[in-house]
Amino acid sequence: MPLIFKLFAILVVILPQLGSADSQTGFLTKLSNAALERTEHFVIYNGAYRSIAYPNGDVPKHIGVCTDVVIRSYRNVGIDLQKEVHEDMRSFFAYYPKHWGLKKTDTNIDHRRVPNLRVFFERNGESLPITLNPEDYNTGDVVTWTVGGNRPHIGIIVNERSKDNLRPLVVHNIGWGPKLEDMLFDYPITGHYRYIGKQSPSNAS
Repeated sequence: MPLIFKLFAILVVILPQLGSADSQTGFLTKLSNAALERTEHFVIYNGAYRSIAYPNGDVPKHIGVCTDVVIRSYRNVGIDLQKEVHEDMRSFFAYYPKHWGLKKTDTNIDHRRVPNLRVFFERNGESLPITLNPEDYNTGDVVTWTVGGNRPHIGIIVNERSKDNLRPLVVHNIGWGPKLEDMLFDYPITGHYRYIGKQSPSNAS
């Protein structure tokens, strides 16, 4: 085969991959910006059960918990985790934890629980390595922790760095509203995910 045709064949394979990588990077940057924008809102930490609309339902804007930072950030980039988690739970209910005695899905609360989001991201996104190397955590990644001994927590890695430039910062709500903080390694990490919507590779069983 002439060299020109070989080069063309290589480009046919490589260019779509480069475009896909650029698209993913662009999405994750937008997610990071959406998370940073959450820090401009006054939010009282309140995880009380509430009935909300479906889809695109939300608790009152002035209240929320750690999961609401993630949910609202994704909503700002066009992904409704309430709907996506519900649809996945409805089809694969057995995969999801039963900590709350649920026998069926509940669109009011399912997506606002960290253990459910972990299962959803594991099934529908990329499960990434948990390490103590800050360079393994990239803009737009979602991280979960255990805080206070046994409480699940979740936040989003953003494209800003710590003062010493060694660690990426995290947007999360641990009780004082959405904050931008250098806390990636302050608590035991339990999950590390990347989710860009329906384009994301599936790890579903």
